[in-house]
Amino acid sequence: MADTAQDIDNYELVSVYRLNEADQEALLLAQKECVFNWCTKDNWPMGVIMSYIWRDGRIWLTAGAHRHRISAVRRNPQVSVVITSTGTALGPSKTITIKGKCIIHEDRETKEWFYPDFALALRGEPDAAQRFAEFLDSPLRIVLEVVPEKWITYDGVKMRAHSEGTLDPSELAEPLESDTVRLKAELERRKLS
Repeated sequence: MADTAQDIDNYELVSVYRLNEADQEALLLAQKECVFNWCTKDNWPMGVIMSYIWRDGRIWLTAGAHRHRISAVRRNPQVSVVITSTGTALGPSKTITIKGKCIIHEDRETKEWFYPDFALALRGEPDAAQRFAEFLDSPLRIVLEVVPEKWITYDGVKMRAHSEGTLDPSELAEPLESDTVRLKAELERRKLS
């Protein structure tokens, strides 16, 4: 990685600061809130903050079946989920964005494992979790499963260390197309290369 391991003078090339797999998994398990995004029928992006759990390589959430986001997901299952490390023991400046397909579950089998697991993850204490799970288990509540198709991760701690000259070059990822092809094209378009 000779080019990206050199001293840097700006933050244009950031795809090299991706989370490693262990940090990505740790963040997905540590955080309990995300921004869940969908498109409205008139193609406007929308998002709300929702509680989630990460299980079996999927993001799992819940909502009332009457919510606008559920109608939108029934129409178009393409969604994204954004997660930050802020507020976790991992500290700030780590993020994950997942582009994926959302599956709506209304079956009893999914609800039976999901509600107790979700409630315990959010409440921590078994008695409080049981009561929370009981409230969740209502006739209109559904479970959402986001199946990841694309990941965008970012580790601002690496970027800071790199700009300070203290990052081990082996921690840099290979630049993505946005920082190879597209960055070069934008520099040329602006006559900066």
